[in-house]
Amino acid sequence: MGQLPASSEVCPYHDYLLSLGMKLNFKTFGQGPPLIILHGLFGMLDNWQTAAKQLSDNFMVFILDQRNHGRSPHVDGIDYPSMANDLKIFMEDNWVHEAHLLGHSMGGKTVMQFALEYPEMVDKLIVVDIAPKAYAGGHQLIFEALQSLQLDTVQSRSEADQKLGQLVVDMGIRQFLLKNLSRDKNTGGFRWKMNLGIIARDYPKIIAGIDTDGHFEGDTLFVRGEKSDYIEATDEESIKGLFPSAQVETIEGAGHWVHAERPQALLKTVRQFLEN
Repeated sequence: MGQLPASSEVCPYHDYLLSLGMKLNFKTFGQGPPLIILHGLFGMLDNWQTAAKQLSDNFMVFILDQRNHGRSPHVDGIDYPSMANDLKIFMEDNWVHEAHLLGHSMGGKTVMQFALEYPEMVDKLIVVDIAPKAYAGGHQLIFEALQSLQLDTVQSRSEADQKLGQLVVDMGIRQFLLKNLSRDKNTGGFRWKMNLGIIARDYPKIIAGIDTDGHFEGDTLFVRGEKSDYIEATDEESIKGLFPSAQVETIEGAGHWVHAERPQALLKTVRQFLEN
């Protein structure tokens, strides 16, 4: 089954929502200096809830669903300037004038864009396993698998898992993707929490590089997984060009999903950076 038309995925109040400013879904934990965490592509705030709770002993931690993901609004368009503006509106709405920012993958590019456009609103910046460059892609098989799943005929999560497994062999990736599957209260069937049509259409904008003339002079940490190729040694020059104070740390034994594969090692690195 092919990709749904983008318009069928858009909230009917799209223009009204944009006129008010994007209202992102979020959860918050703890008290202290604010720390905002953004998830990656196909993700949602729940992916970072365990980490948020552990960091909440020293920080007021906000975890957000980015636009077209989780329970945040479905709107026509997804790109980094728009997502950075969403974050700005969120901070202003919640009286957060300055915060530490942490973003993974797509969320890492969002916080990079934000720091470059609104540096006065960022204390320390943490980017997990992504560089500011453009990427070649690599999610085509996942899009094919998700779009081939005819939700109006699926009777159970196990059936959805079995069908996804025909194209997505890795069980961990399937479990991650299936967190997006939700029961439709009106029909009793299944639906995607994420805005799959718009995400697929605008995927080239998601893998694009950060395009801005700004610089962020503040303390910045890039965290890479040892087994991941998302941040390579050759990327450090471009990272330093935009973030002159940046340092790069490697989490041993981790791939791209650093927070899931080596959570305690990542948390230790994050705490040391934020508290020094």
